[in-house]
Amino acid sequence: MPSVKRKDQKIKASQSPRASVTSPPDLYQTLEDLAKKKKVFIAWIVRDAAEKYVADQWPLFASRP
Repeated sequence: MPSVKRKDQKIKASQSPRASVTSPPDLYQTLEDLAKKKKVFIAWIVRDAAEKYVADQWPLFASRP
């Protein structure tokens, strides 16, 4: 994993790739409402939904962390 040295410390680069998603305003509002209700970030809800979608499409990947 790549790291960067700063003032004699190693800082590990993020292991998680990032993605930008565009959605219709009504869907985004629903995601905001759900996140607020569950006390989580929208990113958590999107990741959870994506993991469930992938598991549905390819059940062999369902056991991936």
